[in-house]
Formats: sequence, C-alpha cells, structure tokens
Amino acid sequence: MADKWEAAHNAVRTGVIAYPTEAVFGLGCDPTNEVAIQKLLSLKQRPAEKGLILIAADYSQLLPFVEDSAIPQDKRFSVLSHWPGPVTLILPVRKSVSPLLTGGRDTIAVRVSAHEPVRELCRALGHALVSTSANLTGQEPARTAAEVRLQFGDSVDWIMDEATGRAANPTRIINPFNNQVVRDDA
Repeated sequence: MADKWEAAHNAVRTGVIAYPTEAVFGLGCDPTNEVAIQKLLSLKQRPAEKGLILIAADYSQLLPFVEDSAIPQDKRFSVLSHWPGPVTLILPVRKSVSPLLTGGRDTIAVRVSAHEPVRELCRALGHALVSTSANLTGQEPARTAAEVRLQFGDSVDWIMDEATGRAANPTRIINPFNNQVVRDDA
C-alpha cells in the first residue's frame, strides 16, 4: 500500500494524476504547481478562464487557498455544514492563489469529498488536489480507470484504479452565501 502512495506522490509533484470521485474520474495535480496546472489544462484542452475545483480530505487542506477570515461568523456553520459531501462551494480566495485555479475570479471552487478513495489520496499526499473531470473538453467524463487510459493514454502520470462513488452526475456547485446554484447535479 505504501508503494501506491509513493507512486502517487512522485507523479503529483510535477504531473497529472487521475482518481475516482463521487461520480466520475477526476484529473488532478498539485494546486501550488503552475507547471502541472498548465499541463492539466493543456491535456484536457480546457480554457484557463473557466477555473478549476480543489478537492480535499478535510477543510484544513483548503485553508492555503480559501480566505477563511472572509467567511462571516454567522454564515460559517451553514457554509461548512455541506461537508464532507458531494457539494462544491464557491468561497473567497486568498490573493496569493494562482488565477489558473480561479479563472481570474476573487473566489475559488472547493469541496471536501465524502468519497473515501479520494479522501485517502488527499490524506496520503498531505494536501488538496486540483479536480476536474477526466475527459477532453466536450467529451463524456471517464467513469473507470480503463476509460481514463483510453482517452489519455500515457499522458496521465498515475491512475488510482478504484471505483467512483454512486452519484449519477458531477457534484452540485453552489455559492453558499446566496444559495445560487452554479452547476446542478440533477
């Protein structure tokens, strides 16, 4: 088991990895590595203006990216009570975070997953991961490791060959301050 995490560690340092999320496989990388983020965007053929989601095992892994002090005390429980779970939240971003992650916005999309394989991965790596669906832009997302290999071949540096969760669709994205739904999961 330690070898699996060592391989993931080595791959995520500079490359792109694939792993199961609640509904589909995700492509990810170290969210502090601009070269790896560029590689992921290029591989996926995704415009940087769209921004990316970060996924984590717990909220503490998101603190280097989220401007936690900008979450009002009276909203804190309602905001953080969505997790762990299949809900991505739009939260205030720290000024130091790359615009490649935010799409140039003053917010960032983040999720604390309840899907145990990805939580294990984030725990083993010790940090959050970029998380975007494993597909070329406009194509159907991969739902298995085999589908990731079919779409990307050797372009992905490491694949976590485990099952996705039982969700039928990618996670809902909401702004918890005004309850605006950015992407519905239905």
